[in-house]
Amino acid sequence: DVQLQASGGGSAQAGGSLRLSCAASGFSFDDYAIGWFRQVPGKGREGVSCRSRRDGSTFYTDSVKGRFTASTENNENMAYLQMNSLKPEDTAVYFCAAARGLCTWNPEDFRYWGQGTQVTVSS
Repeated sequence: DVQLQASGGGSAQAGGSLRLSCAASGFSFDDYAIGWFRQVPGKGREGVSCRSRRDGSTFYTDSVKGRFTASTENNENMAYLQMNSLKPEDTAVYFCAAARGLCTWNPEDFRYWGQGTQVTVSS
């Protein structure tokens, strides 16, 4: 079975750090882009970052540039999102997802989704 398992969420103070992990099973990262999305109640999923194995490109939404770093350990089918200098507006449920090929911000292009992990940042 294909599965993505996100973990590492929790609570942090503003200015603190959290590291999210995403473990994939049942498929290889080799030809996939791994995206991180977040969602708050009443809103759609917002793309946070995307990293493509195919061409090595990594993208971030403007609000997290310079604070978040996406990485992958392809041999282990693991993806990570290091979140530093957290702000209360980063509070959301975070999802990892996998799309074939190159990066995209469209959630509909992502074939596989993890279950989401809550991140709460207090001021």
